[in-house]
Amino acid sequence: MSAWILDRLWLIPAVPFAASLIVLSLPNAWRRRAAALAATGQVAALALSVVAFLPTVQTHGFRAAQNFTWFTFGDNALQLGFVLDPLAAAMLLMISLVGLCIFVFSIGYMADDKNFVRFFAYLSFFSGAMLGVVIANSLLLLFIFWELVGLASYLLIGFWIERPSASAAAKKAFITTRIGDMGFFLGMLWLYNRSGTLLFYDGGKGCLESAGLAMLGASATFIALLIFFGAVGKSGQFPLHVWLPDAMEGPTPVSALIHAATMVAAGVFLVARVYPLFSLGAINGVTSSLTVVVWIGVTTALMAALIAIAQADIKRILAYSTVSQLGLMMVSLGVGGVAAGIMHLIAHGFFKALLFLGSGSVIHGCHGEQDIRKMGGLRRFMPVTFVTYAIGMMALSGVPLFFSGGWTKEEILHAVGHWPPSHAPYYLMFAGVVLTALYMTRQIIYVFFGDPRASVDHSHESPRVMTRPLIALALGAILLSVVLTPAWPWLHEYLTGEPVHFEIGRLIQPALFVSLVLVSAGIGVGLWMYRKAGVQAGDRPAQIDPLEYAQPALFRFLANKMWIDELYYRTVIAFSWMAARLSDWLDRYFWDGLVRGFGAIGQVFAMFTTGVDERGINAGVDETTVGARGLGRLMSAAHSGQIQIYLGVVAIGMLALLLLYAWLV
Repeated sequence: MSAWILDRLWLIPAVPFAASLIVLSLPNAWRRRAAALAATGQVAALALSVVAFLPTVQTHGFRAAQNFTWFTFGDNALQLGFVLDPLAAAMLLMISLVGLCIFVFSIGYMADDKNFVRFFAYLSFFSGAMLGVVIANSLLLLFIFWELVGLASYLLIGFWIERPSASAAAKKAFITTRIGDMGFFLGMLWLYNRSGTLLFYDGGKGCLESAGLAMLGASATFIALLIFFGAVGKSGQFPLHVWLPDAMEGPTPVSALIHAATMVAAGVFLVARVYPLFSLGAINGVTSSLTVVVWIGVTTALMAALIAIAQADIKRILAYSTVSQLGLMMVSLGVGGVAAGIMHLIAHGFFKALLFLGSGSVIHGCHGEQDIRKMGGLRRFMPVTFVTYAIGMMALSGVPLFFSGGWTKEEILHAVGHWPPSHAPYYLMFAGVVLTALYMTRQIIYVFFGDPRASVDHSHESPRVMTRPLIALALGAILLSVVLTPAWPWLHEYLTGEPVHFEIGRLIQPALFVSLVLVSAGIGVGLWMYRKAGVQAGDRPAQIDPLEYAQPALFRFLANKMWIDELYYRTVIAFSWMAARLSDWLDRYFWDGLVRGFGAIGQVFAMFTTGVDERGINAGVDETTVGARGLGRLMSAAHSGQIQIYLGVVAIGMLALLLLYAWLV
């Protein structure tokens, strides 16, 4: 079975791609068939992913690659390939399973959309592109799928293209991520120039194997940072994070797919995949490139968590939460906790998809309302959504013991605490954990507790086609914790290729109590601050956020996203606008005038040469021709053919010569 799937790894992304092309060709009236075909393609991808997962479980440290020649140029051959290892297999399962839940949820959420068929074609395309990223054994092939992921996100973020905000968000996402991709592309070219290959694994000669890494030398740091710049764009890290919250303009299932299973996961996966490049020449696990990864991750995690506290849109809160969690994953990768970062990425895929789909259920039940300040008391009207959403909230907040997010955050904190250069990231991550529990408590109180407000009139629970995926993801967020506990760290050992040992004594550790204290502090502060949110309390009006009432300047700063977008508008975008206007002016008046001036000079010269040619050269040639013609006629008249005339001419000539001679003598 393992040999069979190794030869057919390409089928895993190919099936969703094929489903996408077929669905795209269907008429709009074939809605059920389109949804069924897209879901079937995702089921097939999940089944193939399970088959691919099996050999990686049977053999510790399993890795197999299938390479092939794409084309040759001269004596060189450019090779691509597919790889199967625990990292790829775990990601395949998460993407295909979470993606399937999102596909099913979309059937109910998008039921009334006029472009229902096109939506499912784009979803399948998105899924196929991300699955291709995961199994690529070549940085070039990964980059190809990487760009297809970017195209899919552009199509889905701007799916409701008739909305100016959706159109603008799609362009913003596409352009911002292209900035990061330029760094990725330059790093890829540099890597190929130094190592001579872009294959990850090639029998010891790949760019991530000893022979390829030995050829990089000091350039490894710069190559790693350029590749990381691509991950910064895709995973919404500071300073290229600005596109990710605006991606909420797409339909909610798109937000779930982007923020949980596909696009943003690609950046973290990329750093994990090429980690040997980042760690080359490490001293005590520290390199310059990994240090940059750590501090970018710390900055992103704290910044996004602070901004989330002051947001009112239910989806934007979750969007900034995603940015913050991705920063946490980057910190884990930077300090050497690759397995911990990937574990959190996988767990995050389940509970963040649950939260986004839960927010979609809330929006559906509230007839399109997204402002949490206009909700309240929804637990009475939407009990299934409330219970599943609460599970997702506790998993994201890091509640230990029964929720996967608690164990993965504990693992990350453990890795960060042992980073040699500094303990500052460790303590800053404490603040991140507290802030996460705080803003999620705020959100769930505003949405599900308190008295119902105007927008929840006639609210209702979502249909079963939408609530069943919520239940499945909630179970996943809980059951996944079984393989994450320190007592039986199966997923950690699976990713690292080490044998698994069950030790119940390892279940209780100091880090567990630290996590419990941090999460309890965040939830406790949230309950204290927002227990009366949405109702009048003293001098505070009901519609005013308690934090806004207590600290209006701070709240305004956070609500406006720290004015980072405005800073970009007044610097980068303003400079680009000025450069564009200058280029337009130069094109219209300078370069165009210069071209017209040279054209005028050419016209004057042409007129002069035309006059000389027509009145001088042509006229002279014409007159010469006429003269030559007349002389010819005269000469032809002299040649009559009569011998006596010729003799007479000769005699006259001789006489003239004799007279000349006599005169000279």
